Amino acid sequence: MVERRWRTSGRALLRVIVVWAVSTLTMLALAGLLPDFQLQSDDGDSITRTAVTAALGAGAFGLLSALVWPVAVRALLLVSALVLGLLVFFLNGSLLLIALWLIPDGRGAADPVTAVVVAAVMSAVASATSTALAVGDDDAYRRRLSRLADRRRRRRGEDGRAGTPGTVFLQLDGVGYEVLRRAAKDGVMPTVAAWMDENHRLTPWRTDWSSQTGAGQLGILHGSNHDVPAFRWYEKDSGRVMVSNRPSSAAELQRRAVERTGDGGLLTVDGASRGNLFSGGADQVALVLSVAVRRGRANRSRAGYFAYFSDPANAVRTAMSFVAEVAREIGQSTRARLRGDRPRIKRGGLYPLIRAFATVVERDVVVAAVMGDMLAGRTAVYADLVAYDEVAHHSGPHSRDASMVLERIDRSLALIAKVADHTPRGYRIVLLSDHGQSPGETFQGAYGLSLKDLVRAGCGLPVSRRAERSKRGAEARDAAGDALRGALHRRVAEGADEHPAPGPGPIVLASGNLALISFPDTSERLSREQIEHRHPALLSTLANHPGIGFLLVRSEEHGSVVLGPGGVEVPVTELADSGPLAVFGRGAADAIRRGDSFPHVADIMVNSMHDPEAGTVHAFEEQIGSHGGLGGEQAQPFLLSPVDLSAPVADGAELVGAEAVHRVLRRWLRECDGPQVPIGPAEASPPDRAP
Repeated sequence: MVERRWRTSGRALLRVIVVWAVSTLTMLALAGLLPDFQLQSDDGDSITRTAVTAALGAGAFGLLSALVWPVAVRALLLVSALVLGLLVFFLNGSLLLIALWLIPDGRGAADPVTAVVVAAVMSAVASATSTALAVGDDDAYRRRLSRLADRRRRRRGEDGRAGTPGTVFLQLDGVGYEVLRRAAKDGVMPTVAAWMDENHRLTPWRTDWSSQTGAGQLGILHGSNHDVPAFRWYEKDSGRVMVSNRPSSAAELQRRAVERTGDGGLLTVDGASRGNLFSGGADQVALVLSVAVRRGRANRSRAGYFAYFSDPANAVRTAMSFVAEVAREIGQSTRARLRGDRPRIKRGGLYPLIRAFATVVERDVVVAAVMGDMLAGRTAVYADLVAYDEVAHHSGPHSRDASMVLERIDRSLALIAKVADHTPRGYRIVLLSDHGQSPGETFQGAYGLSLKDLVRAGCGLPVSRRAERSKRGAEARDAAGDALRGALHRRVAEGADEHPAPGPGPIVLASGNLALISFPDTSERLSREQIEHRHPALLSTLANHPGIGFLLVRSEEHGSVVLGPGGVEVPVTELADSGPLAVFGRGAADAIRRGDSFPHVADIMVNSMHDPEAGTVHAFEEQIGSHGGLGGEQAQPFLLSPVDLSAPVADGAELVGAEAVHRVLRRWLRECDGPQVPIGPAEASPPDRAP
C-alpha cells in the first residue's frame, strides 16, 4: 500500500513538472511572438535569465489559477452564460497580470488585451498537456471522481452507505452470448472474466424475429415491443416510414408501449436512463432519443453532453481520444484493403468520424453519467454502450477491430466497478445485450445487385444502372422474365387479365438481413393473390433466389404462409422449426407467428439465407456484421447477473423475447427494494417458455 502511494505521488509530481515545463515554453514562445508581452528588463537579459523569468511567471500563473479559479467559478455561476463567458477571459487575464507583477525586478509586463490572449493560450496548453498525460490513466479519473463524491458526502453529513443496494444495468449493444463468452475466455475482457468466475452467472436469451435495438430495448425498458416488425417499416395508415433511431419515431414507439402496458417503464422511480433509444420512464435522462424531440426545459437529454464537456479536462481527454480513434479507423481500414480482406465494405467518407463518436464521445459521456448517478446514489441506472455494435457492422463481429473495442469497453466496466467502492450505497452491476450480430457478405456484394433492384426486376420495373451492368443483375432479370412468362401462361389458361394495370413501385426497407416490402397505394395488407395479380413474377423471383431464406405473405386461402425455394409453401398455423426454417434454429416458427400478428407487418417479409455451419447471413444493407432478422448469433444475446440475484429462469427453461427480459429486470429491482414499478398488463404476459 505504501509503495503504491509513493508511485501515485510520483506520477502526480511528474505530471506537475511536465505541465510547468510546457507552460514555461509556451510563455517564452508568446513573448517572442507578441510585441506587447515581455519577459525581460528594458536593458535585455540572457537566455537563461529570460527562461527563469518565464518559469516563475508560469508557476505563479498556475498556482493562482489553482487557488483562485474554484472560488471565482462558484461566484460566477450566479451570472448569465454570456456574461460568464466574458468574465472567464477577464479573470484569466487578471490572474496573468498578477503573476507577472509577482516576478522579481519587474521583468514581466503585458498590456491588458495581450494578457487575456496569453492567459487563454497558456490555459489551453496546460489543460491539454495535463489531460494528455492522463488519457489512459483511468485510476486518476476514478480518484478525481472519488474525491468529489467524498466531498459531497461530507457536506451532506453522510457517514456510511445506505442499507439497500442500487442496480446498474449496462447494455453492451450488439455483443452476442458467444462473443462475450469467447472474449472472457481469451483474455480480451478480463473484468468480465473475473465476474464470471467469482460472482456472476451468464445466461443466454433469444430475441424476437426483429433482432435489433429498437425492438429489444423497447421491450426491455417498457415491457412491450408489440408492433415493432423491424428497425424500419412503412405504416400504411399514416403513410410514414418509422425508423427506430429517429427521435420522432422513438417518441411514438415509447408512447405506444406505455399506452399498451399501463406503466411508465422500468425506471419510473429514482431511475436514470443514459445513452438509450427510450427513457424507461426515468426522470434523469441524458442522450435519450425518445425525449430529444422535446423543446425547452422539458428536454434534458442533451444535458449529458453539456455536463460532461463543461469540465475542460474531460473535453481535452475525449478530444484527443477522438482524434486517435479516427486515425485508428483509417489505419485499420487501409490495412484491411491492402490485405484484401473479404467480406469488406467501404469505410471512407464520414464513417471514421461516426465511429469515433460512437466509440469515444458517446462512451465517455455515458460512462461519466453512470458514475455520476452511482455517486449520487440513484436506485436504478440503465445505460447503453454502442461502440462494439458500430464497429462490428463495418469490420465484422469476430474481427480484431471489434475485439479491440471490447478491450476498451472492459476497461470502462472496470472503472465503473471501482467507482462503486466510493458510492453512498452498494451497487449490483448487471450486463446484458439486446441482440448479437451475424457475419456475412452483403446481399449486394454477393449477388451484384441490391434487394431493391431484385424487387424491381421482379415487378418488371427499371433497375439501377449498376445492376443492369452486373452479370448477376442480368441473371435476375432473366429469372424474373422466365417467372413472368410462366405466371402469365398459367393466368391466360385460367382466363385472367394478361395485362394487369401497373401500380406504383413498392417501398423496400432493409433492417439487417430482414427486409420489408410494402405497396403504398393500398390501405390494407396485400394478399399473395393480389401481389401475384399485380406482379406475377415477384414472389417466385424472391423465393427462389439463393440469397433469400424465406418469405412471409398473407394468403386469402390459407391465411399467412411462409414461402421457400422450389415452391415450398407452409401455412403459418402449421409452421414448425423444420422444413424451410430448419437452418434458423429453435424458436423461429414462434417468432414468425408473433411477427405475423403485428398490425404493421409488411406485405412481404423477406429473411435472408443462413448458413448454419459458417453462421453467415446476407445483410440487405451495407453491413458485414448484421442483425435484424433470423439466423446465427444475432438472435442470441446474454444476461450476466450477480449470483445474489435470483436466476433469470428456472433450470431447463429458456428466456425468450425482450418482454421476458423486462419481467426479469423488474423482479430484480423488487428484490433490491428498488423502484416500485407499477404492476400493469405487462406483468400478465405469458411465463418464460421451456425448451
